[in-house]
Amino acid sequence: MIYWSYCDFYGDQADEFRLQKLENVSGKHLTAYVLWMQESGKSPSTIKTDLAAIRLFHDKMSRPKYPLPTNDELSVELERRCFGGADRTWSNVEFSKMLGKALAADRYDFILALYLARYAGLRIHECFRIDTATAEQALRENAITIKGKGGKVRTVPINEQITIAMRKQLERTPRGHKLLVPDDMHMDRTINLLQLFIMKHRDEVRDVGSDRPMAFHGLRHTFAAEKYKELISSSMRSHTAVSDIPNPSMNAFPHMRKQIYASPKLNTRSLSVFSNRLNLFLLQFGPHGRSTSPWAS
Repeated sequence: MIYWSYCDFYGDQADEFRLQKLENVSGKHLTAYVLWMQESGKSPSTIKTDLAAIRLFHDKMSRPKYPLPTNDELSVELERRCFGGADRTWSNVEFSKMLGKALAADRYDFILALYLARYAGLRIHECFRIDTATAEQALRENAITIKGKGGKVRTVPINEQITIAMRKQLERTPRGHKLLVPDDMHMDRTINLLQLFIMKHRDEVRDVGSDRPMAFHGLRHTFAAEKYKELISSSMRSHTAVSDIPNPSMNAFPHMRKQIYASPKLNTRSLSVFSNRLNLFLLQFGPHGRSTSPWAS
């Protein structure tokens, strides 16, 4: 992805500014590229992702001539991202078919990563950071402890599918090594290989008539959607007042409890909010609703 983003950028600037050396890229080229992407109808998320890829590639150059400006320093205003506008979840059939593709390719590492995202809600970088010690602890405790975005540590329960796949992957991995990253390969490359695998097969496994994007991160959305539905179902069956709902994650957030109970219609924005709050709950209370705070009585 980084490579192709930079190729698109460099090709466009070579045509417009007769840019011949990569080292000569500067702020004016970034500004022109942003304007071109906005005129082409690219989303704010796509534009910012491309800019991040270009900066990463630029940082790896040995002798760049100019420093690249930040997004705030550009001579053009970037639009704000809009969240919750698309359904990114996977269906169970799509997920099963993608697992079949990974099994046929003998990619048991991909299978474990897919399970971790689908049934534990892990981000792709969180999956590939797991080492053998973390995996062994997860099998002992039936829950995996992960340092996620912003350095936040959370503990998430693991199910039987994750347990089986993780145990098999441990058998193939020497102790003290990354569980999903070969010794001769950088982590970014292994992540990219999984993303390319999904891109290669998603048209074959996508449900008929579906226009969902089917990216790896969509499995995290699927996990959040499933938990959201479970909480709604459990609260509706209880026939009790909202304030008496016994679910610990809902009790941790009274405002969330009210929102979920009063919003039977599932929507992506609510799922995004719920996912963030669920992570906060797991961070504070652990997977079983018991507070992990050192100040808890």
